[in-house]
Amino acid sequence: MRFLPLLLMPVALVAAGPAPAQRLDAAGFEALRGVDLRLATIAHRLVTANVALCRERQPATGAVLHAIDQYDAADRATVRRVFGFPAPVSVEAVVPGSAAAGALAAGDGVEAVGERAVPAPGDTGGGAGTSATRDAAIALVAGLPADRPTRWRLADGRTVTLAASPGCRAAFEVLLGPGLSASSDGRVVQLGVRFFERYTDAEIAVVVAHELAHVILRHRVRLEAAGVKWGLLAEFGRNRRLFRRTEDEADLLGLHLLRNAGYDPASAPAFWRAHGGEVGGGFFRARTHGSAGARARALEAEIAAVPADAPTPYLPPVLATRDQPLD
Repeated sequence: MRFLPLLLMPVALVAAGPAPAQRLDAAGFEALRGVDLRLATIAHRLVTANVALCRERQPATGAVLHAIDQYDAADRATVRRVFGFPAPVSVEAVVPGSAAAGALAAGDGVEAVGERAVPAPGDTGGGAGTSATRDAAIALVAGLPADRPTRWRLADGRTVTLAASPGCRAAFEVLLGPGLSASSDGRVVQLGVRFFERYTDAEIAVVVAHELAHVILRHRVRLEAAGVKWGLLAEFGRNRRLFRRTEDEADLLGLHLLRNAGYDPASAPAFWRAHGGEVGGGFFRARTHGSAGARARALEAEIAAVPADAPTPYLPPVLATRDQPLD
């Protein structure tokens, strides 16, 4: 099993379950690199354009990192042929136009960021992969000052400096499996790989912006403070009402995140009208979410309410809800 990494560290709120084990050949891993880069590019655009809306920030380098031990042992020989891995933590891909572009390249091995060495993996022998090394490397970058350049020491002996590029603090990764799942734990946004088979980047951006809105609005923290019940109990009573409120808020803020990043905000209601039944489950949708039609109508009303002279970035009224208790 493998979660695909996206270093931007710069979200539905119930984490998706593990995907079935999958064996991929070289072409499959190369295709997944392309998927990683698509999500990284969308996420980078959103987190950098909306940094003014985010209290928690980090360097948004545009470098997609991965670690050799996140791959199952049976896949590592293939992975080395595809990605190289001159060091246990290496660059999988680079977002065009980002701070990393021109300084880092796919296949670069990373030995240190700032003044600290990247974490070394544990046992890389047999067994299933673990994301621990990758996650620790991402956290190392995320902990650096967002508004300062970052220095990277590479396995080939070079030291490169990436220009300051602050972004919202969030992580993004692709989730393997057959479902159209989008979820978050309040920090990490996960998107099912099937989105990238079915939808355009502009359509995927609608879902990513919604999940990033959950992070910015602190929904996980606020729901936990309200003492909500998760799982099946989320569908009933007060739990359902509070979860529905966070979903509605994320829809509204997500629309503004799209606009601030240069996407057409009308793509949000259009997506839910066209694809809400596929993503939301249609008649069988969770009652913590509104129907596709209701979501589209609310988004269209929000677009109509944006002042004609609204600046970019625009800080919409819904942003003020992030400090309000849920009750």
